[in-house]
Amino acid sequence: MLIVKDSDMKELGILKNAKNVGVELRTNEVSTASFTLPANDSKNDLCTHFNFVDFYGKSGRFYGTFRIMPRSTRKNSNTNEITYSCEHVFATLLDDIMDGYHQFTNWTTTEVLEYILSLQDVQNFVLGTVDFTKYFHYSFENENGLLAPILSIPQPFNEPYEFTFDTSVYPWKLNLISSSSEVKSEIREGKNLIDFEEYSNPEEIVNYIIPKGSGEGVNQLTIADVNNGSRFLYDQDSIDLYGKKKYIWIDKRFDDAQALKDSAQSLLDQWKQPKLSFPCTSADLSVLKGEAKNLLNTVTRIYVGDTIHEARLINERRPDILLNEHNVSYDVNSRLDDIATTQTDLKRKQQVNEAYSQGATNIMVVPAQDNADSTHPLVIPFVIDDDVVNVNTCELWLRTKAFRAYSEATGGGGATVKSTSSGGGTSTSTSSGGGTSKSTSSGGGSVQSSGLANGWETTLIPYVTGDDFPYFDSPHKHGVTIDLADFQHHHTTDLPAHTHDFDVPNHTHDFAVPAHTHDIDLPDHTHDINHGIYELNETPSNVTIKVDGNTVSFSGTSGDRIDLIDYIGKDSDGKITRGRHEIELLPNDLARIEAELIFRVFIRSHIGGNY
Repeated sequence: MLIVKDSDMKELGILKNAKNVGVELRTNEVSTASFTLPANDSKNDLCTHFNFVDFYGKSGRFYGTFRIMPRSTRKNSNTNEITYSCEHVFATLLDDIMDGYHQFTNWTTTEVLEYILSLQDVQNFVLGTVDFTKYFHYSFENENGLLAPILSIPQPFNEPYEFTFDTSVYPWKLNLISSSSEVKSEIREGKNLIDFEEYSNPEEIVNYIIPKGSGEGVNQLTIADVNNGSRFLYDQDSIDLYGKKKYIWIDKRFDDAQALKDSAQSLLDQWKQPKLSFPCTSADLSVLKGEAKNLLNTVTRIYVGDTIHEARLINERRPDILLNEHNVSYDVNSRLDDIATTQTDLKRKQQVNEAYSQGATNIMVVPAQDNADSTHPLVIPFVIDDDVVNVNTCELWLRTKAFRAYSEATGGGGATVKSTSSGGGTSTSTSSGGGTSKSTSSGGGSVQSSGLANGWETTLIPYVTGDDFPYFDSPHKHGVTIDLADFQHHHTTDLPAHTHDFDVPNHTHDFAVPAHTHDIDLPDHTHDINHGIYELNETPSNVTIKVDGNTVSFSGTSGDRIDLIDYIGKDSDGKITRGRHEIELLPNDLARIEAELIFRVFIRSHIGGNY
């Protein structure tokens, strides 16, 4: 029975004349269905684009809700019939998008799925049962559709899984359940096995895989950081049995190394053995018994002669669920999941990869010039932002030149200034050459003496020379005795105006100067600035380089491409920390430093707008 519903899930009618009602159910993919109506059936009016159809088999088994797709509708004029192709409503998740960048770190599987489903404009699906609690890192950018992101969520799992649906209710429920490895059915020759073909393809063996994620060149993501430095995974048992089969697996959606490794390990576990597939046709006896069962993605045991195979039923095809529902063919695969089955088709996968921002390598230059000395360094700050994926290089170019000034004088406002104090002491003047000097002149006058000769008798002995009395032969003297009593007398002498000559010998003068200061008054005034560039005539002999406080192993005053990577601050994992960093350049004397910091970074911008 086929029931048609509109886009609001309102029932429109039952397609009683439908025939060739076939379904193909696929594990972890979009299942398909088809049916045919007579061209003159009025119910064709109900089968418009994107209307929904519930498919029920003759046994009453509900196969799910499908959507009519216009691109696959065929009208056959010879039989006067119209055939409609449908896809499972799981494909409605292609109607919405993930605009921009979305990153999930340390989110549970349930939280990530709920977030993606919340992006539906019309809430067709809600999350039902989730058997897994994982904490993988996911990121999506500019996704055309929500289906591919949802299918990729369990891809890193290393255990069987299956997306199941309950479309008997609305909104429909989406479940992610763990697939049992227990055998649920058997297909036995002579019982229900109609046709069987075993196909083993050793060409698809991969036992040495090199995973690569987002980025390009040296910046492409590898698993080395989370795999003990190795960029590859391998299975030694498979290598011993089949030889080394290498494969480079690239999926640029991954920008987390651990998630990339987990996905690669899951693929290696599947690819290390030959792919065994068993297309087979059988009779579903459960339908004939009225006990129709859904065996999709369960493990079955196949008996062919003396050979027993165990594998999963990954596809189920029933050509006509109304007339021959028991007639079924299965694709049985020894692998849980091929890389192709994680996307709806290869074209969509390529669109997803092309939409991802892979980033680019950028060269950044930070120039700096200034005067510096041993206590006043030239500081060069630089920032490594959060959206820098890798720092490839960080190098310094250094030149040291003469200290530079730009003026000779500055203005002053006037003040009272004290000179420096002196400690005093004894000083000697400059020496004199001596000579004959004259005293100041005298105007002459009368001088009168008085008094006694101290009460003593005085003998006057004039001195007479031969020049005064030429008639004397030689100088001689006369003695006169005057009685003391008669000696009381006065003499009056006239002195004419005259001068005195005297001799001054060579000499110096010593004088003492006590400790003292001098006060000086300066009126308000200015000095004109003498503009110009003035350089010292000497340069330092060495420059010390420090990065985040770490001294660089360097000696000299100039250098090109001085590697600073080993000295930049790092986290516990040895990665350069994001945020502000600082370089200090300290010459051992006054100098002008000219430097350029050049670093290459791989950057993927997920912040900001378009301004």
